[in-house]
Order: sequence, then structure tokens, then C-alpha cells
Amino acid sequence: MITNILRVLMTRSLKPFIFEGNCNYNLDLNAKNLGLYFHIPFCKKICSFCPYYKIEYDRPLLKNFHNALLKEIKLVACLAGERKDIESIYFGGGTPALVINYLPEIMGSVKSFFNVKGNIGIELHPDDINEVLLEKLKQNGFNMVSVGIQSFQDRCISILKREKIDGIGKLRLVKKFKFTAVDVDLIFGLPGQTKEDLTGDFITAAENGATQISTYPFIEFSYTDIKNKPTNRKLKKQMLESLLDISEKTGYRRSSIWTFSKDNSPRYSSVTRDNFIGFGPSAATLLKRIFKINTFSVKEYIKCLDENKLPTALSLKFSVRTRALYWLFWSVYNLYISGENFYKLFGKKLEGIFGFELYWAKKFKYIEKHNGGYKLTDKGAYLFHLIEQDYTHQYIDKVWRIALDNPWPKRVVLH
Repeated sequence: MITNILRVLMTRSLKPFIFEGNCNYNLDLNAKNLGLYFHIPFCKKICSFCPYYKIEYDRPLLKNFHNALLKEIKLVACLAGERKDIESIYFGGGTPALVINYLPEIMGSVKSFFNVKGNIGIELHPDDINEVLLEKLKQNGFNMVSVGIQSFQDRCISILKREKIDGIGKLRLVKKFKFTAVDVDLIFGLPGQTKEDLTGDFITAAENGATQISTYPFIEFSYTDIKNKPTNRKLKKQMLESLLDISEKTGYRRSSIWTFSKDNSPRYSSVTRDNFIGFGPSAATLLKRIFKINTFSVKEYIKCLDENKLPTALSLKFSVRTRALYWLFWSVYNLYISGENFYKLFGKKLEGIFGFELYWAKKFKYIEKHNGGYKLTDKGAYLFHLIEQDYTHQYIDKVWRIALDNPWPKRVVLH
């Protein structure tokens, strides 16, 4: 309900967001702060709680996927017309470590078409972490890793239907390789999980080399197989408050709604970028006037690229206001709304487009002026914690569910 109301208020329109199934190949890559995201959809074992697009590992299919991925990189680069600067690269999944032997060719292709200037990060399943893998990542220029621990508590891991792991041992091994950033993913709001479980997990991550700790609320997706339900809103709020307390005690600052970082360490964040290009099945692309999503099918992805077509399944065309709203949403998620950054991207003053909204947000003490922009108050951050979960249920769940059912949907309407 809250998402519906905010959509009308913020867009100042009754029109829903509409993703069209007609593929738009005319991508305007003249974008600032451009990042790349690669989605590797293969997993040796499917985690029932994971909402992201993935399929079981198949070696011949992975080889064909790799060839298609190289074609997609080349096709997109040719649309640019010139070498673009790339500020960040992230590999997610799925299990990106499964393409470790293909990484030299993938990164070689990227560097042949783009000027890579920023950090290069990758998500890692703890089971895949070993010295050989970590050494290969360093050799290929990766300086950031995100380790999907979820919890160090065996009881919590069993709720997620995952096998027990030596999470501490894996983190200590990662620490030896001295990556610039080590993110540890934790989940809170699991049924039966206590505040003590969560704060204990946070401390364990902090003591074993995490420069960033990402703590995501357990969200139930309509198409996942997990049988356990998330805990109620009251307990989630108490857990979030315990995270704020323990982060302060352990020397971490809150760097987004659910993320806590060490000072002077770079942020690990795969999609909270100003503009980014997505490669691989289900990967999204955000540019000046368009948001597009690749097909949620490895086989259709490969088939499309064999025909030298970009595998776009759905695209949403932005108005100036809706594009600015997308930027505002993720700026709020990062706790700071930068007037300077907004002007650089849109050539307009922040207050010129969102003056009414900013006025009332200040009035209700959700934000306060800070360094030429606005930062969220604790009250505002908690409100957005609720909005983000509702947004996930209302929008992300619906789009992904439809895309999983049909690799080429005709249209998706979001009210």
C-alpha cells in the first residue's frame, strides 16, 4: 500500500510504471559514473531462500554461456562508438566463482573495449573459497569480495536449508590476501533468530576481517521454496536497533540502510550506481533514459546472442522526473541525497524537482540539511527500511516472478 501511495505522490501521476517487452537496442551510453555488472546464474546447489535468477551448474552450458557473454560485451561496446570509462565492475550470481577459469578472457574482453578505472568486486559462496581461487582473483585485478555467510549460527543456517560451513576459517583465509574491501553478508529476521544471534554474527564478522557488513532483512519472495516465514515487524525493528548499537561499539558507521562500513574503506555495492550496464541473464541496465532487464533464461540468452541481438526482455522508458526518482530512491537508501551529484547528473537543482517533497521530509524530521544536500535521520532511515521491503514485494517480486515464468514477457505493469 505504501508503495502505491508514494508512486502517485512522487511521480505526480496516476499512471503506473510499465515495462514493455519490445527490445530497444539503441542504448545511449553517454553516461557519467558508468559501472558494469555481470550476472553469473550457475550454482552447484540451489539455495531455496535466494530470489535471484539461477540454474544448476552444467559444464557444457556454462561454456556456451561464456561465449555468449563475450558477444554481449562486444555488442554493447560497439554501441558506445568510443571507449568509455568504467568506474566499477561487479560479478554477482548465482555463483560467480564457477567462471574462475574464464575470468582472464572475460576481463581481457572488458579491458579491450573499456577503460577500467575503478574497483572490481565479486560475490563468493563460502564453499568456493580456497587459496587457489583467491590467488586467481588477485591476478585478474579483483580487489573487493563479498562473502555470503548469512549467519555463523548453525541453527540459523539450517533454517535457510544450507549446509554448515566454517565461516570463520573462510574469512581468515580471505583476510590473508589483503583485498581492499571485504564485505560479509548477514541475514536478520529469521524465525527463531535472536538479537544475540545477530549481534554475535556481527562481532564475528568484524573480528575476522570484514571492512563492510551488509545485514539484509529476511524477505519472503512469492516464487522461492523457503517454508519458514520472516519474523514480525516489531522483532525486525529490535534487531535493526541492535545492529545500530553494535556497529557503533565495534567502530563501523552506517553507510546505507542495511550496511555498516569501516572508515576509509571503499563501499562494496553492486547496483547503487548512477549508471550501469548489466551483462548476463536477468542482469539490469540503468542509463539516462532507460532501465532494461535481460531475459531470465540462459538458453534464450545464448540463442539471442547467437543471432547477434542484445538479450533485452523488458525495458522501462524514463521521463526526466521518473529517472530522477530512481536516483533519489537509491540515494535515500545510501542515507545521503547529494545536491552536487544531482546537478552533475541532471543539470538541475535538486530542490527544483523535489522541493515540495524535501520540504515535507524536513518538516517531519525524516531528513536534515547536510553539506549542500540532505542526510537521513534515524527516523527517516527506519521509514525507508519499511519502504524498501514493501518496494521489494510490490515491484521486484512481481517483475522477477513474471520474467521467470516467461523469458520474453509482453508487458509488466507496476501500480
